[in-house]
Amino acid sequence: MERRSFIKNAGLAGILAAGSAPAIAQSQPGVKWRITSSFPKSLDTIYGGAEVLAKRVAAITGNKFQIQVFASGEIAPGGQALDVVQNGTVECCHTCSYYYVGKDRAFAFGTAIPFGLNARQMNAWIYYGGGQKLLDDFYSNYNIVSFLGGNTGVQMGGWFRKEIRTVADVKGIKMRIAGLGGTVFSSLGMVTQQIPGSDIYPALEKGTIDAAEWVGPYDDEKLGFFKVAKNYYFPGWWEPGPAIHFFVNKKAWDALPAEYKEAFQAAAYETNVTMMAEYDDKNPAALRRLVQQGVQLRSFSPEILEAAFKAAQQLYAEESGKNPAFKKLYDAVLAYQKTQNQWFGVAELRMDQFLQQHIR
Repeated sequence: MERRSFIKNAGLAGILAAGSAPAIAQSQPGVKWRITSSFPKSLDTIYGGAEVLAKRVAAITGNKFQIQVFASGEIAPGGQALDVVQNGTVECCHTCSYYYVGKDRAFAFGTAIPFGLNARQMNAWIYYGGGQKLLDDFYSNYNIVSFLGGNTGVQMGGWFRKEIRTVADVKGIKMRIAGLGGTVFSSLGMVTQQIPGSDIYPALEKGTIDAAEWVGPYDDEKLGFFKVAKNYYFPGWWEPGPAIHFFVNKKAWDALPAEYKEAFQAAAYETNVTMMAEYDDKNPAALRRLVQQGVQLRSFSPEILEAAFKAAQQLYAEESGKNPAFKKLYDAVLAYQKTQNQWFGVAELRMDQFLQQHIR
């Protein structure tokens, strides 16, 4: 079944009804896969996405299709998950596409670009707006097929040892930041680097870096950043709706029985839907706990946001001029975002503004 049709017709009830599939799957061969995660086990929500997938696939197929989950570092470092899928060492991974912008900056579009789509818009673009085909056309160059596997929603802007009020304050700060956000901040004078989630706290504690971003209150509390940096900035303008993906080796995918492909797609869809809901449930309480422990919530100043936005537009223009794959994806995302913002700026924006004023 073509994936867009599957998403349109399945629905959550259809996915759950797939629990009747084991009787059909009994005639299929046993299949065992391995999935490597880019995340440590301690981050149960984001790492747990791979576990949701594995458990649902097993349930749907009567345990005939089993996927064993490995945390970051057990098979490969988090930033190399794509590599071991691409070369066939493992069948699939659970990772963020923008971890691989070093290969091609077009990888950013699978996760998030600065000032890009929010989580709902990202789902809409990929599931219904043509994004899936555009991404898969690009990913085919790397011997993989892709499936949405979660979203964190707009992220926080990170933990800083000192306040940053102006663009001048940004200069010279050493920060852990992923994706193209690091490229934009670098153009403003920041010294940026990308390191795995499990390595961020030691680097921040030792002073190897002055600031770091990860996801949001729930994960950040678990990683303990508040113990060494008290200034917690928002919003994470470089990650307005960052998607996580399941990447599957093309040869391994093609070898799967059709029923197992359906099971995998249903499980990936469930993972994508439930991860965002789980973060929305857990982040508010975590934020309250952090504030109670002395964390200072601070918004990026208009000056910094405007400078970052301008730098991002310049980056997009320059990269589009030399990278056809980037231009193709950027043009599609920008056109879609303009249409989406027309709608989100009407009922959604006004409703949110009113409720923020009256319910606290």
